Amino acid sequence: MILYTPMSPAEIFPHDTNTLASRQFIVYQGRNMYVEQRGDGSYQLLQLLSTDPQDFLNDTFTPGTILSS
Repeated sequence: MILYTPMSPAEIFPHDTNTLASRQFIVYQGRNMYVEQRGDGSYQLLQLLSTDPQDFLNDTFTPGTILSS
């Protein structure tokens, strides 16, 4: 089987199911994102899902950024 995906093998075949349970897709400031919920209730940006190239030039949406509600 061949998978054509931008996701890493660790995300497709996780070793720990608890890690995937804390990850979700959200809309933040009008942009779709793949995030991981942290213990304090904030979210860490894992991947920005956008078709607008300008979104990727915005430092607010850099992977690893902590998003607060």
